[in-house]
Amino acid sequence: MSENILTPQNIKKLNSKKGMLALMRKEPINIERAIRYVDYEKELKKLQVELIKLQTWVIQTNQKVVVIFEGRDAAGKGGAIRRITEKMNPRHLRIVALPKPTDEEKSQWYFQRYINELPKGGEIVFFDRSWYNRAVVEPVNGFCTKEEYKIFMNQVNDFERMITESGTILVKIYMSISKREQQKRFKDIKSNPLKQWKMTPVDEKAQELWDDYTDYKTKMFENTKNGGKPFKIIRANRKTNARLNVIKHILKKIPYDKSIKV
Repeated sequence: MSENILTPQNIKKLNSKKGMLALMRKEPINIERAIRYVDYEKELKKLQVELIKLQTWVIQTNQKVVVIFEGRDAAGKGGAIRRITEKMNPRHLRIVALPKPTDEEKSQWYFQRYINELPKGGEIVFFDRSWYNRAVVEPVNGFCTKEEYKIFMNQVNDFERMITESGTILVKIYMSISKREQQKRFKDIKSNPLKQWKMTPVDEKAQELWDDYTDYKTKMFENTKNGGKPFKIIRANRKTNARLNVIKHILKKIPYDKSIKV
């Protein structure tokens, strides 16, 4: 432990209700981690106030906003979305995490079921995985043909251009974790009865197929840079930092009125 960590300011943090909870939330007790968590909670609250301003602006000006989250399994996409939305008005947002396509959906244009989920005026839609399933997860796991993958990569930039030219604000986030961190999170999920439901057959193969995911992820990034809308890559090995950085990026990319009253 750093000699200077127990400053009067940090002692005050530890003696607060949040500080005590942070000390006890995870064993073994770690003072530095607890102080970081108190600081995180304080910063998160400030950013959540800005998110409410952003949503108020979206509602009042009838904006349409899409925020898509991509990343490897267990990268923290769902947790980040929860921190973003937990204080917002649920009547003016949706979280979309589509299941496997039905036979009817498979017969449609690939983007059709995502079009059906796009926002109306005054609404924000968060995609917990999006149409980019076809860029990475599907080809890695053999869920699409090479031709279907090729067609998607040729069409996706034009598809997003149509969305944005129709007045929708599009924000794209990729949460990046290391192979070791993913392995650690999988171990935690498997050992926790409250989290075991999160593991899927695709998750079980993620470590084995790590390099394949990397190859397709790289192609996806290159494709979106060449005439498309690039992803913002968020380093996500530390969940708390990642959540704050995600929110900061959203606030930066959406031109909301910061002086708006809520």
